[in-house]
Amino acid sequence: MPKLLRPLTAEFIGTLLFVFLGAGSVVAVAANGPTAGGIGSLGVALAHGVGMAVIVSMTMSISGGHMNPAVTFGLWIANRVAGTLAWQYILAQVLGGVAGAALVKALLPRMAVGLALVGTPRLASDVSFMQGVWIEALLTFFLVSAVFGTAVSSEAPKIAGFGIGLAIFVDALVGGGFTGAVMNPARAIGPALVAWQWNAHAVYWIGPLIGAGVAGAVWKVTGAVMNPARAIGPALVAWQWNAHAVYWIGPLIGAGVAGAVWKAVLLPRT
Repeated sequence: MPKLLRPLTAEFIGTLLFVFLGAGSVVAVAANGPTAGGIGSLGVALAHGVGMAVIVSMTMSISGGHMNPAVTFGLWIANRVAGTLAWQYILAQVLGGVAGAALVKALLPRMAVGLALVGTPRLASDVSFMQGVWIEALLTFFLVSAVFGTAVSSEAPKIAGFGIGLAIFVDALVGGGFTGAVMNPARAIGPALVAWQWNAHAVYWIGPLIGAGVAGAVWKVTGAVMNPARAIGPALVAWQWNAHAVYWIGPLIGAGVAGAVWKAVLLPRT
């Protein structure tokens, strides 16, 4: 098999499986309804998180285990993947997402598939377009930071895809009821294309690309310490203070902005 074809095939198949499992879990909720046997929102979060953990683990040594155009974009911003290869990865991921959604429509019960719109993500009725964008951006920032911290960094713990899957699971618990917590344009466009449902679809491209781009830029510029305590300990012991203020000012600004955005878009107004 040609050298490039192998990772592209891994990205295609991995994204196909992820969309089938993720969108399929949404269809399962629609099929069972609010019954005792239904998997509910927790089951959907687990299907996405555990599914991606396994898929990333099994493809990491082949393609790096991206399975997400936003992840690939963030890695490109951080100069971890070349531009040409990034576009090839994204194309393979999108095609995989469409194929996965087509399998959901072909294999799962027709009525449930129709009710779930093939697992197409939708905004909650009280979430505006811009709220959706910022929620997806923040959730994706967390996810892509987890990718860098647990898989890309030379200091990353050897936990394969577990950290990435866990980040998706946590994100889905927090944002699933608001936007679907997609964080992955391929997961959004596959079901949207098969169901031909494009309502607020741009949210699932704009938000994740913003979040992934910021995460990639942070890791590129700072090495993503993001924790003043993590910076000051080694600096004090080594008595090395060059540009040390960066590791206080940057995280405090970022934390403040994140808190302000979450307060503006999520917290109830009294």
